[in-house]
Amino acid sequence: MAASQEEIALTTTAATPVTLTWRYSNRVLLKTILESGDGGLGLVNERVVIGGWVKSSKEVKKEPMPPPPADVAGDAAATSSKEKEKEKDVSCVEILQSRIPFFRTIIRVLGGSAGISNNVPLREKLEALVPKPPPPSTVFLQVSDGSCVASLQVVVESTLVSPSKIRPTGTCIMVEGVLKQPSVQGKHAVELKVEKILHIGTVDHDKYPLSRKRLPMDMLRDSAHFRPRTTTVASVMRIRSSLTHATHTFFQNHGFLYVQVPVITTTDSEGFSEKFQVTTLFDKREKEGPKTAKDIEGVNLDILKASIKEKSNKVEELKRSESNREALIAAVQDLRKTNELVSHLESRDKLLQAPSVKTDKVNFSEDFFSRQTYLTVSGRLHLESYACALGNVYSFGPRFRAEKKESSKHAAEMLMVETEIAFSQLEDAMKCADDYFKFLCKWILEDCSKDLEFVSKRIDMTCIDRLQSVISSSFEKITYTEAVKALEKVTEKIFETKLEWGVALTAEHLSYLADEIYKRPVIVYNYPKAVKPFYVRLNDDGNTVAAFDMAVPKGGTVITGSQNEERIDMLNTRIKELGLPREQYEWYLDLRRHGTVKHSGFSFGFDLMVLFTTGLTDVRDAIPFPRSLGKAYN
Repeated sequence: MAASQEEIALTTTAATPVTLTWRYSNRVLLKTILESGDGGLGLVNERVVIGGWVKSSKEVKKEPMPPPPADVAGDAAATSSKEKEKEKDVSCVEILQSRIPFFRTIIRVLGGSAGISNNVPLREKLEALVPKPPPPSTVFLQVSDGSCVASLQVVVESTLVSPSKIRPTGTCIMVEGVLKQPSVQGKHAVELKVEKILHIGTVDHDKYPLSRKRLPMDMLRDSAHFRPRTTTVASVMRIRSSLTHATHTFFQNHGFLYVQVPVITTTDSEGFSEKFQVTTLFDKREKEGPKTAKDIEGVNLDILKASIKEKSNKVEELKRSESNREALIAAVQDLRKTNELVSHLESRDKLLQAPSVKTDKVNFSEDFFSRQTYLTVSGRLHLESYACALGNVYSFGPRFRAEKKESSKHAAEMLMVETEIAFSQLEDAMKCADDYFKFLCKWILEDCSKDLEFVSKRIDMTCIDRLQSVISSSFEKITYTEAVKALEKVTEKIFETKLEWGVALTAEHLSYLADEIYKRPVIVYNYPKAVKPFYVRLNDDGNTVAAFDMAVPKGGTVITGSQNEERIDMLNTRIKELGLPREQYEWYLDLRRHGTVKHSGFSFGFDLMVLFTTGLTDVRDAIPFPRSLGKAYN
């Protein structure tokens, strides 16, 4: 959880003072300074190099230097040798500023006295030749490098760089300076007094989307490549990263092996899911060129459109003459038919150019894989083959569903954690899911305390209490039948889906159980076989299967699991009942033919866990680059 001593080291050389360094760059991570326990006070007077992006800025003008006295020349001659050495360090800009009154005196002498009116224009022209430098100023920058919530105050004098170059929000800077205590006590324990500018990445303020303050989350989705620079999204991503670390830690510590399952598959893992087709046939069709109505029927659409204009002119001419009404009627009818034909052919062209989605008319033997392939909706079937050899395995990766619906809890591509446990039954999988979920909650409270504090202020003030509540509470375990009976007693709420035994529990039903009825995490198990995938093990009653869902307060359903069918005859019957293409599952049936074993596992919605942890309301704000219906930017 905490950074190791190997990652951050203190190095000392004879030529340079003690310098904080990071192993893979010469800069210091701001987290090292700002989260050191004392806010960085122990590092005062240390020389460091930092890099980051400007979050906000303020420029403070300095009082202009008073003009030197008249006998400045005599005083300059009497200056001690020690003071002359100091003057060597004065910048060119400061020298120019101190000499401007002298230049103006020369101009006044050359231009004549102020009382001679005919010399005024000449004097003004001469004075205009000497540009007035901007008054000196100090710029205070709030800089973040993404390593922590807090920003470091960076103090830059205008003599080092023009303030206009470094002030815009989003500007990237890399600077060297000395850590000091602020002259005015405030929220910053330390600040960086800059002595060298090492890099500036400028920003076009008018085009940079984050120039505006506090953009709403839905607007930030259109700038997914910039939104991690916001404090809110950066905190969410650090929490997400920590949950990833926690996931691998839990399973590795409990004897699981990590297995990568394929993204492209020939198997419909659930038997009834909406899948993305993977094919290169449409690319081939585009190279051959789209067909048009002209290709098929020898009709030139451009000629027809030109004739419409001629026929329209003829109709207007006949209307003006009013001599032949029958000819006018015939011309109008001819124009109308031509317009209809053009409209029809244009529609035909669009249909012909659009790729067909009727897979029964596609010859997949010509495709890249020589058969139908999809983006996977679940990796559990593939994991089974490794569980039947390695014992306990888990996978962590993207899963895809082509469901054409708008939902705050659904995206086309979502990250899933999936596990399979050999020699285990339903109770074992539920126990593992319980332990894993509580482990994540405890981990994130310890590892991301600063980010959670920020999230509780900016997004959801109950997020910390919610995580602590999960750790301290026991999970309510009820059967599907008990859940239906509990929901049927509800009179103060009308559910969108009418509830009766045999109907799948929706997210609304499960959320109500956790939020309102039991007010703690709920595990519902033993579902009707019709509402769960074909591979789930049939219970002895013949009507229900060994499947479960876990729902948590304010988070909804986060885990779905099951004990899978190890009996080949039962599995064959389920495949036949659902009318699934048996050839897709021959490899899966082989696992039952040769060395079958009882096993169970679950799928965990990782992105939904980020929602639960942070209190965000839309899963697209918890995913780095979300893909949803009609939207796939970047």
